[in-house]
Amino acid sequence: MTTLKGLTGKEKTIAQEAVEALGASVRGGVYHDGDAEYDDARTIWNAMVDRKPGLVIRAKGANDVRQAVNFARENGLLLAVRSGGHQIAGHAVAEGALLLDLSQMTSVRVDPKTKTARVEPGASLGDIDAEAQAHGLALPVGINSTTGIAGLTLGGGFGWLSRKHGMTIDNLISADIVTADGALLRASKDENPDLFWAIRGGGGNFGVVTSFEFQLHEIGPEVLAGLIVHPIADAPELLKRYRDIADGAPDELTIWVVMRKAPPLPFLPEEWHGKEVLVFAACHCGDQTEGEKAMKELRSLGSPIADVIGPAPFQGWQTAFDPLLTPGMRNYWKSHDFDTLSDDAISTLLGAIDSLPDPNCEVFIAHLGGEMARVPVDATAFPQRSAHFTMNVHTRWENASGDEPCIEWARKLFKDTAKYSTGGVYVNFMPDDEASRVSGAYGDNMQRLSEIKAKYDPGNLFRLNHNIAPTNVAQAAQ
Repeated sequence: MTTLKGLTGKEKTIAQEAVEALGASVRGGVYHDGDAEYDDARTIWNAMVDRKPGLVIRAKGANDVRQAVNFARENGLLLAVRSGGHQIAGHAVAEGALLLDLSQMTSVRVDPKTKTARVEPGASLGDIDAEAQAHGLALPVGINSTTGIAGLTLGGGFGWLSRKHGMTIDNLISADIVTADGALLRASKDENPDLFWAIRGGGGNFGVVTSFEFQLHEIGPEVLAGLIVHPIADAPELLKRYRDIADGAPDELTIWVVMRKAPPLPFLPEEWHGKEVLVFAACHCGDQTEGEKAMKELRSLGSPIADVIGPAPFQGWQTAFDPLLTPGMRNYWKSHDFDTLSDDAISTLLGAIDSLPDPNCEVFIAHLGGEMARVPVDATAFPQRSAHFTMNVHTRWENASGDEPCIEWARKLFKDTAKYSTGGVYVNFMPDDEASRVSGAYGDNMQRLSEIKAKYDPGNLFRLNHNIAPTNVAQAAQ
């Protein structure tokens, strides 16, 4: 007998014969506590999440996914879906639940003639970069190569190429998705267009994607990119100048800000290691001569400790922040969207940098706009198109003893900067204690999302996420 948590939270006992029949029906296998595959599947990027599912199904294809979804629905089981396992909230694993692990489905197939890619949900951004760059192509994705493509795409997806070529969802052509009834559907602008609209930003609320089809773009193989490091003491004036430079930047240029204690980077003088710094991370994805012109004003600011802007392989630049985002650390994030960086917001941010609770903690400011802002708010489920900057308060530490000071620091900065924000938020930056912010994440698109949820998942089988309740449930709660 196997005990699993049901949808209502109560335990359910599943007969051994049923578990064995499930195992015989899937290629990837069924695993219990004690199996090496079980621990591998339940271990995710954020070390704060240490949960033990009741049973693990490792999928190797769409049929395995259908078998898992049918098994969960027919037995009324709580179902967690893990692809890359990189989401900050840790929804990929739930205590006692049935875990559907997609991490073995990693195929990436690029068609250089059509400049498209067919990608399975377990693939990482690094997998996609490697295959696409072999043909001088790239997909707008995030900035950490170990991130999984499924969660990134379903939440929106943005990075160095998004100002020029839009978000990841803006480059999604179609998706194969297993819905709550076990059907395998194709979602595109021509087939199940309501579902296609919903999965472009609506998260994993509507089913399990087994394959994505993306439009790629000609990039590189080199871009003009790198870091400019300044003393934090110069940050008040630098950030005000940065704000103006970002507002007037061409679409090809993206400039992110990082504020933290300097890691021991080889190009930094040793006396700066461990001291607070302001870092401009910049990437120009177009002609490099034009890139030099576009970055001239940024590079002329202040007296930097180091300026390592130069031609770089795009695939390598995509891994530049990997050392700061390795798995196995404890992580907690808080995020706001801003239309602009006001002087008061800048002062508040810098005040927090004076009291960083751990050397691994940092504040990111992502530079948005450009092409991603030209998409109408109601064109996809993701509505936060007007935000020009997104702040991610990224607290990161090694031991549980750091939980309280790091989380309290992040929450305080989040609270102190709320008055300057749009009220919106990027759903992929939300921790698991922000259920009340889901409506803010989707704004005026929330009602339509709830209606589509009721059509494809009326029983809310896919609830382990930043959940969108189906219309019938949402109305009953009012």
